Amino acid sequence: MMGATTSLFGAVHLGFIVIETEKFTDWHRFGRDAIGLHVDRLSNRDMRFRLDDHQCRFLLQRGDAEDVTAFGWEIDDHESFDRIVARVRDRGVPVTEGTEEDAARRGVERLLRFPGPKGIDQEIFTRAHLTPAPLVMSSDGFVTGASGMGHVAITSTQPSKIQGYYDTVFDARLSDYIDETISGVKLKIRFLRVNERHHSVAVAAVRGLPVDPIRTRIQHLNIQVAELDDMTRSYRRVKELGFRMALGVGQHTNDRELSYYALTPSGFEWEVGWNPIVVDESTWEPTTHRGISIWGHTPEGQTIIDKLTQFKTAARSLRHPEKTIPALSGTGTADRR
Repeated sequence: MMGATTSLFGAVHLGFIVIETEKFTDWHRFGRDAIGLHVDRLSNRDMRFRLDDHQCRFLLQRGDAEDVTAFGWEIDDHESFDRIVARVRDRGVPVTEGTEEDAARRGVERLLRFPGPKGIDQEIFTRAHLTPAPLVMSSDGFVTGASGMGHVAITSTQPSKIQGYYDTVFDARLSDYIDETISGVKLKIRFLRVNERHHSVAVAAVRGLPVDPIRTRIQHLNIQVAELDDMTRSYRRVKELGFRMALGVGQHTNDRELSYYALTPSGFEWEVGWNPIVVDESTWEPTTHRGISIWGHTPEGQTIIDKLTQFKTAARSLRHPEKTIPALSGTGTADRR
């Protein structure tokens, strides 16, 4: 048994994301032609996007959710993998083994899953299958490696429970907060890291009101291009191909990333970013920033109907309690393995 203070920080990396959609044609155009990803069609029910030599970074499966259904986390070694499983099972949360077909679609070995906040399955694996097949994409490359493949952002009525969940399971650390007002709504956003990337999970909550204004389980996902020109070229392609732009190019206050946000065919946003800072663990101290952007990130194309729809979604969330995993949502500082 491992000591109580043994940390998993740095051994966990966002490895893939699973999306359920019926809009395969739109997603193919969005992923390949607009964002510039490599696409592999496995069947009429499964499609994958690649960013690097991993066989799969995004798995799109037929279904009517029009949403992200799972996060896949790459774990550095079997010992760390087993400690995560023990933490989850010892708290009475079920862990199930993925089938060989599940693992093959994701291009990974030793796949297990357990429930996560907001109904998003958390899947862990020990090794990704690599492929020598050349990438066919409109980009010079993406930043993955020790930082993982990017980050995800979630809106929540229970932000402290989500932070507690990722602390308990992965030893996540708080990077910082942002206070922001968007369309008259005051938000508190907390940023959690599990490795050198400034954040792998961001959690936004409406201050003072227990509402969630977002229909989808995630608000956005992020990938990082290696070259600035790749970001600007993909921005132009998104616009030229007729996909909606949520936020124009801007720079964030906390991680200094230059980015834009496009609206995906399923309704959540896709951020393409460049050059965020890498956290120095020896000097980093959490702080609170005022506003998400130093400059830019101006809303594009939002209509009054869009705002009314958002208010209706927020009102409906009052009648449907958010899914949490109480057994894994504590402080995460005790009973460590």
